[in-house]
Amino acid sequence: MAKSKKSKKKFFIFGALAVLLLVVIALVVFGGDNEKIVSVQIEKVNNRTITQVVSATGKIHPEYQVELRPEVTGEVVELPVEEGDIVQKGQLLIRIKPEQYIAQRNRARASLESAKANLKVREAVLERVDAEYKRVQGLFEKGLASEQDIENAKSEYLQNQGSYESQIALVMQSQESLNDAQEQMDKTTIYSPIHGKVTALNVELSERVLGSSFSQGTHLMTVANLSKMEARVEVDENDIVLISVGDTTNVDIDAFGDRKFRGIVSQIGNSAKTSGSGTQDEVVNFEVRVRLLDLDDNIRPGMSCDTDIETETKVNVVSVPIQSVTARVDKPKVEKSEEGDEDAPAVKNGRKNKPKEVVFVNDNGTAKQILVETGISDDTYIEIKSGLEGGEEVIIGPYRAISKELEEGTKLMLPKAKKDKKAKSDSTEVGEDKDSTKAE
Repeated sequence: MAKSKKSKKKFFIFGALAVLLLVVIALVVFGGDNEKIVSVQIEKVNNRTITQVVSATGKIHPEYQVELRPEVTGEVVELPVEEGDIVQKGQLLIRIKPEQYIAQRNRARASLESAKANLKVREAVLERVDAEYKRVQGLFEKGLASEQDIENAKSEYLQNQGSYESQIALVMQSQESLNDAQEQMDKTTIYSPIHGKVTALNVELSERVLGSSFSQGTHLMTVANLSKMEARVEVDENDIVLISVGDTTNVDIDAFGDRKFRGIVSQIGNSAKTSGSGTQDEVVNFEVRVRLLDLDDNIRPGMSCDTDIETETKVNVVSVPIQSVTARVDKPKVEKSEEGDEDAPAVKNGRKNKPKEVVFVNDNGTAKQILVETGISDDTYIEIKSGLEGGEEVIIGPYRAISKELEEGTKLMLPKAKKDKKAKSDSTEVGEDKDSTKAE
């Protein structure tokens, strides 16, 4: 019996201890400090020089190049150049078999000579008829010729005059036919239009080529002036408005590794180049041409390149890291009805609140939200036009904290290095106080 009472006593004691332990745990969990603390990195707000850059990719091209195509059809009978040759302006590049065009020219010349001979005959007949007509006029005035006689003489004169003028037109027509035939023959020889290099040669000797009279014609060769090169890059429609003719650039040509070439924007395209039209992948770009100021003999047309176009530079402006600027929407106020019930969030003029650009700064261990106005940016920093004056400790990371977690008044866990620095500073001050006391 005594043993049973002792067991019950132990049971009640351990039960009471278990209940007490649960109460303590509940108090710790539910009654403790649940205030949210966010670990962040910070950086001092400083003044910097910021250069806004627009990046684009493209290819290297000569500023001046000519694709040569024949205007006449025939066989290549002379080809004195090879790909890679340096040629002078006016130098013979290719000759097409001219025999048929020489024959056409000779026929046109013979037709012209025949027309000129007939013109002389018409001219002689007209002179004779003109003299006869004047003689009949004199007789008619003396009353020695009838009206029928003078009418017949006049009619014959006018008829021969028309034939003479028609023959003049025929001579002019024959002359133009000869000019055309001569021009066609001249087109059988093609000369270099510029001083440069043969960068492409697409035909061989004895090959038959097609003229461009009714089609595009055979691409014979390309002559380019490699002393002036440019990068042709495609810029997104959102960035094209930032670029102006004369902007300086840095051009990276893949074949030259880390070497950079200086350049200047020489031309901005007015017509858009659209790819993937009508799909979700539709892209609208504009071509921008950048003249290379630094040249190298090893630069070749068609090389791939990347360009950084410096569109604007601002010196000594307040700036923060780009990642520290985020967008937040003001929470709409909740209005109460006359009955005291809360209505849906108010929306002004039927429009939702627009996102605003803000940064968070360290305010004695808590987050302070500041509305800012931004300006230009480079790869790392962005200009702050208003909202910050410099010297503030802006929160620069992590991204999740800046974009979602931070709110006005959020407790901050600052970097350990900063705490150690502060502690070291405090200990130094204490040490100095002790030294000063000892000295006293």
